[in-house]
Amino acid sequence: MKSQSPKELTEYYKHLSLFWTDLIHLMSSKPQALTSIGPMRAFATNSKKVSTELIEINEKLLDFNQFLTEYYKQLADTWNIAQKKVNQKVPELPQDVEQIEAFKKIWIDIFDNDFTELFDSEKFGENYGKLVSKELELTKHWTNISNVILQSANLPSKEEIDEVYKELHALKKRITKLEIEAKKKERTKSEVKS
Repeated sequence: MKSQSPKELTEYYKHLSLFWTDLIHLMSSKPQALTSIGPMRAFATNSKKVSTELIEINEKLLDFNQFLTEYYKQLADTWNIAQKKVNQKVPELPQDVEQIEAFKKIWIDIFDNDFTELFDSEKFGENYGKLVSKELELTKHWTNISNVILQSANLPSKEEIDEVYKELHALKKRITKLEIEAKKKERTKSEVKS
């Protein structure tokens, strides 16, 4: 039997999961929808969407973990190299305050240089960019799952709530502006009377 790469294995399980999800959804959607009421009925009809999102999340999570592992490996390797440089430069433990201050300065300079070099490197930037990109993709899938669940319960989505907050903020600004204008008019009237 030929050994498969992790990517091929992931694709195989993705297709297998989708097959079984489709099959279970087809077999259970009618009785499930008939016996369910309220939010559970809506959730039963949307359960395939949640399953599909979860399958896609697992795929993205695999990529995310690879980039996260590389991120921490780069940090740990840089730390170890910098610490070895410090140990070579200062072989003895500091005994008095002046030696401690000198040790701190050496430690800070070496670590500052090594980590600045790491953060400026193309390899680090490329990996970090992919890490953040995968994190955003994961967030998108979690948001989609949340929206399906909220929709099933007849609750507003995050986007709808954000829109309401924007409108409330705009109304608050308008009311504040109107109050200021009303106070100015009131002051002007009282100045005219006096």
